[in-house]
Amino acid sequence: MRRIAISVAATSMSVMLAGCGVLNATGSSDDASPGKGDDITVGLLLPEKANTRYEQFDYPIFKTKVESLTDKKGTVEYANAEADADKQASQMQEMIDDRVDVIVLDAVDAHAIAGSVQKAKDAGIPVIAYDRLAEGPIDAYISFDNELVGEVQARSLLESLGEAGITDKIVMMNGASTDPNAKQFKAGALSELKGKVTIAKSYDTKDWKPENAQANMAEAINAIGAGDIKAVYSANDGMAGGIVKALKAAGVTDLPPITGQDADLAAVQRILVGEQYMSVYKSYPDEAENAAEMAVAKVQGKDIQFDALTRERVDSPTTKDIPAQLVPVVALTKDNIEDTVVADSIYDVSDICTAEFAAACEAVKLK
Repeated sequence: MRRIAISVAATSMSVMLAGCGVLNATGSSDDASPGKGDDITVGLLLPEKANTRYEQFDYPIFKTKVESLTDKKGTVEYANAEADADKQASQMQEMIDDRVDVIVLDAVDAHAIAGSVQKAKDAGIPVIAYDRLAEGPIDAYISFDNELVGEVQARSLLESLGEAGITDKIVMMNGASTDPNAKQFKAGALSELKGKVTIAKSYDTKDWKPENAQANMAEAINAIGAGDIKAVYSANDGMAGGIVKALKAAGVTDLPPITGQDADLAAVQRILVGEQYMSVYKSYPDEAENAAEMAVAKVQGKDIQFDALTRERVDSPTTKDIPAQLVPVVALTKDNIEDTVVADSIYDVSDICTAEFAAACEAVKLK
């Protein structure tokens, strides 16, 4: 069993560390506490649409898995908050009023949603935190190893610099301060970067919005000078796109190494042509499907299966010993596109290798 305190930095971990060896565990009503049958309603609350993964991958994959686990008798009640914490609270209240059987929640604001989580608990509706650890009486949590994500990004950035020295100036573009994941990415990255480069400017980017990252980057360029920025740590791909726009607007043609996360299609294409150094590929099918399994097992009282899916433990600022599953991550570069996003059917080669990127695809033999 592994235990992580989400509010503090964890120790360095290898990329393959995660409790995924138990994902094929099964449970049945014969060895579980009483629960419901297949005719269940699962509430799914996702945080925003600026990051394309939620609408394109998480929701449809989750929905399909719930249907397959319930002989197509189970349904998913879905809502996206579009980065509005108040809107998400209203959406969650509606699900509570509708008496859904379980809620899977990816919080816009992990602290602000705590009261809604308590209301669900009071109504007898379990809440599983998805991707971001919400505060309040959460029943379980599934996400990627967020400290490790930051470490992988930072290691890749240092690798891109080659003989990096403490005088090399970098800009850190972190995620939203309201997102506990952003704090974990930042902590993981800093554990690798401190003492090895100079962090000339660091920003916590409001709402993770690319346009806010672009504005921050423009400010950093004015303060530091475009020619003195040797690399940019970007916590995700959407912000990396805004950073690229700011650099190009400043007349930079030879872009410094830029990190990312989420393997957005635009980011994969930027990586191919050298406008972004890397991204972090997180297997959305694994996360979404395993979250669906956890939700269905919880509602149906399949305790053995639920316990097998949540063998790790995490602490939030309000709740200790939350059953959890942490999914491993992979550094995505131009050399392993085929082995990651293509192999997992996230994108077809034809999606990536449009006419504009045909030559770059040919150069890495992506066909």
